[in-house]
This record gives sequence, C-alpha cells and structure tokens, in this order.
Amino acid sequence: MSTAAPEAPARAVPFEFFDAHVVRTLRLGPTMLRITFGGEPLRDFASGGRDQRFKLFLPHPGQKAPVVPTDAGDAWFTAWRAMDPSVRGIMRSYTVREQRRFPQHELDIDFALHGVGDPSEASSAGFVPAGPASRWAATARPGDRVTLLGPTVHDNAGVDFRPAAGTDWVLISGDETALPAIAGILEWLPPGTPAKVWIEVPHAEDVQELPTTADADITWLVRENTTGNRTDFHLASLAAAGLPEGTPYAWIAGEAGTVKALRRHLVGERGFDRKRVKFTGYWRMDTSEEQLVEEAVSGAAGATGD
Repeated sequence: MSTAAPEAPARAVPFEFFDAHVVRTLRLGPTMLRITFGGEPLRDFASGGRDQRFKLFLPHPGQKAPVVPTDAGDAWFTAWRAMDPSVRGIMRSYTVREQRRFPQHELDIDFALHGVGDPSEASSAGFVPAGPASRWAATARPGDRVTLLGPTVHDNAGVDFRPAAGTDWVLISGDETALPAIAGILEWLPPGTPAKVWIEVPHAEDVQELPTTADADITWLVRENTTGNRTDFHLASLAAAGLPEGTPYAWIAGEAGTVKALRRHLVGERGFDRKRVKFTGYWRMDTSEEQLVEEAVSGAAGATGD
C-alpha cells in the first residue's frame, strides 16, 4: 500500500526512525514488486501485523540517502515540512508485508508500480503517470538506502484493522494498492473466521496465493477482463454477492472513489453499521502522488496548528 503522505502523529513515541537498505527485489507480477529491506536497526521495528503502516522516506535522484530530520524528536514533521521539497526525503506510507527477525532483520514491502512499464495502463482512462516513489522502486538496487519511521510496540496507531467485539464475520475489499494489507490481514485472522474478500488487480498475472487459516471466500476482479468503469466493476461484484448472517466488520481500501462507492453500498443498501466499516482511500483517480502529498501535508500542518 502507498498513500501519498501520512498524517502527522501527535508525538513520535512509540515510533522511531530506522535506517535501512535494499537487500533484494522480486517481481510478483506485471504490477507488483516486492522489495526486501534490511539493517541492524530494524531489530527494534515492531510490526503489529494486519495492515500495519509506516512512513518510508526515499532519496531524490542524485542523493545517496534520504534527507530526514531524524534528530528533531517530536517536531520532526514540522522540521521536514519546512525543508526544501526538492531536498527533503520523499515521504510515503506503506504497509508491512512481512517481517523476519532471524537470522537477519528484514522487512518486505510490496509496491504497486502504477505507470511504470505498463502500456495497457498508460492507455486507460484516468491513468496517472508514475510518481517518484514508483520510479524509485522500479530501479531500486541492493544497497540503496532509505529511512523508515515505524512502530516500536506491536499495538500501535498504525494498525487500522480492528474488528469490534461481537463481530461474526469480516468483509474485506481493496485494489492492488491494498493487496499487501489484505494479505497481512488474512494471515492474521484467527482460524475459521468467516471472511468475504474482493481484490481488484489490473492483470490476471497479478493474482497471488494468499495464505490464511480463515474461512476466506476470495473473489479476484481482473480489470483487463472488463471494458467498464473500475468502480462499477468492483461494486457490481460485491452487490451481487450473498453475505453471511450475523454482525459484520468491513475493511475497505484502495482508490478513493471506489472506496466511497463501496462504503455507501454497504451502509445504505446492506445495512452495515457505519461504525463497523473502516475505509481508507490510498490514492485518487486523476490525481498525482505529488498533488496528494501537498494536500496531506497542508492538512496535517493545519491539524497540528502549524
């Protein structure tokens, strides 16, 4: 998952900065690229699993490492925002796909490479050219340096998937940007948990095996198999599905317009309690990463009184 820019936390604790480097890369399909990061500092990174998000700072072309005010303490966001945008580290939010502590400290991050080497996507309506994060990931090599701002305790505010007490089954829906989070959620779900899952991807080759002990019914929505609007395509599948009895908890993420339509359907037509629907727009059609960054940075600054 990548959001253009994260909200500024009220304070850094229990989050810390971690220096890391690229260990290896693995192409998972036409759209998805897995980058494994390593480094001794990651021994203190404490992923809470599920949809654990963290902040990733990337260097600009020509920089050996991202420029990040790691010594600014709780005021890091104010200090980062005051820096020249062409110099300060490129800030994005991503989801932990997997963490391994032994024999080495490693973290897997899956990147959705929108606009990078995909002619079919480039010719589609609403295409957004690759932003700096996608371009960096597509050319990442072992040894490339990054900085993470991540949790030091497992129960932290960077985990959003939190089914309320009394939940009988879960509904999960997202596109390729949410695929890493969905994979983490499915691995975390207790054995036998009833789950209805919809995952939208550009190509059939982007479909993945998703290990889980939950009783998960997964529907893959492959966009190359339809000429229709992506939101309508996703919504039609969900709307036509029979859903389990009992009290649900829903988690929806991905393109903001689609997320909004799915939430409206669940609350307005399916009768879901809106408090039991967690929804997050990871990106927005016809809007570049940098436009979203500026919106998020301005909003975060206003929220902190900057």
